[in-house]
Amino acid sequence: MSKQKVGLLSLVLFTITAILHYLHNVSLVHLPALFLVLSRWMVVAALVGYALLKRTLTTWILVSMAIGIEIGIDFPHFAQNLQVLSKIFLRLVKTIIAPILFSTLVVGIAGHSDLKQVGRMGWKSILYFEVVTTLALIVGLLAINLSRAGAGIVLPAGFHQDLPETKPQSWQDVILHIFPENIVKSVYNGDVLPIVVFSVIFGIALAMLKEERRRPMLQFSESLAETMFRFTNIIMYFAPFGVGAAIAVTVGHLGLDILKSLFFLLATLYLALIAFILLVLLPVALLVKIPVKKFIKAVSEPVSIAFATTSSESALPKAMENMEKFGVPRKIVAFVLPTGYTFNLDGTTLYLSLAAVFVAQAAGIPMSVGQQVLMGLTLMLTSKGVAGVPRASLVILLGTAASFGLPLWPIMAILGIDELMDMARTSVNVIGNTLASCVIARWEGEFDDRKALAFQPD
Repeated sequence: MSKQKVGLLSLVLFTITAILHYLHNVSLVHLPALFLVLSRWMVVAALVGYALLKRTLTTWILVSMAIGIEIGIDFPHFAQNLQVLSKIFLRLVKTIIAPILFSTLVVGIAGHSDLKQVGRMGWKSILYFEVVTTLALIVGLLAINLSRAGAGIVLPAGFHQDLPETKPQSWQDVILHIFPENIVKSVYNGDVLPIVVFSVIFGIALAMLKEERRRPMLQFSESLAETMFRFTNIIMYFAPFGVGAAIAVTVGHLGLDILKSLFFLLATLYLALIAFILLVLLPVALLVKIPVKKFIKAVSEPVSIAFATTSSESALPKAMENMEKFGVPRKIVAFVLPTGYTFNLDGTTLYLSLAAVFVAQAAGIPMSVGQQVLMGLTLMLTSKGVAGVPRASLVILLGTAASFGLPLWPIMAILGIDELMDMARTSVNVIGNTLASCVIARWEGEFDDRKALAFQPD
């Protein structure tokens, strides 16, 4: 049977199964629980068959997510044991971050000795980042004010969540975080931006040396970069197991009851993020003449990884590799993507603005447009550098809520579904940063249209 027929069969089985579950849930038809379980596993089996024929890593990652969801629903207690697989994958990815950033940035800067371009990329990136994140802030505020998802919220009976400890960040802390105190410490902690700053300064210093002094270190960096990209390819073979396990743990931990009570809030966030992609990111892509269909293929794999693991950092190596294959020069990819993880958190900014107003609505505290904008800007500034840490934005939200005199109990409700919200906002962070690298490449006149049009996923 051809892969097209197996794909069509999977779609038909999924549609029938979804209809049967809907009819059962609204009590129009009463079906045995075993029958419903078997119907879902038939869909999973068909998807596995499709993946075997398709033979691409992206397909296997998406199918592993479906398997993970089913395991989480049917075997919630067993699913928690799979957490070790997702942790192994995340640990392997984190080993790549520092060497791949260092080597690619050093080669990009010292290999071309164009120090003026580094400065140009810097101000162009910051300008683009701030414009787009401001638009994300506006979309988030509009969405929550239109839906009023927080009005009349009631926590489920017996619901309890332990709120994480908060440590307020001053503007001095935000600035100091940019500069490495100890490069080994930054590598150990996985702080992306200090590694970028160190690598940029190192690359500039190397570019200032004479050719005979510069060449050995440049060759080492070039060899290290190529090795780390091969290293990434090896680790990605484990990605379906890590991604599937992460989804299984999430679904098994949350269950479905909490979703019913907070569905409106979750739907508001997802619709707002979709609106942001369609109304902001898509027009940007069309404006700078990026081939959208090929771009979707290029980002689907890193976005899938980010969605399942709720960490932008886990998607960084594959995103860098795919963007280079898509036609963005390595020196621009290496500079824009990691810098964007600090300054271009589109999904996180949108979520924080939406969540902060949700807290006020749930507490019955009216806020003027000016107050909402001020709170959103505060969240946007204090959220810099949280992309690599799953659910770190909750800590930012707690600190800001306390600063504006908002109660903390509505955040308990958000915490209940934060993993599902984090999946969406992290995915948008990755989409926004990969698109940013394309925008800066086009702005610099170095985007390779032929490579973009010829892109094929692994």
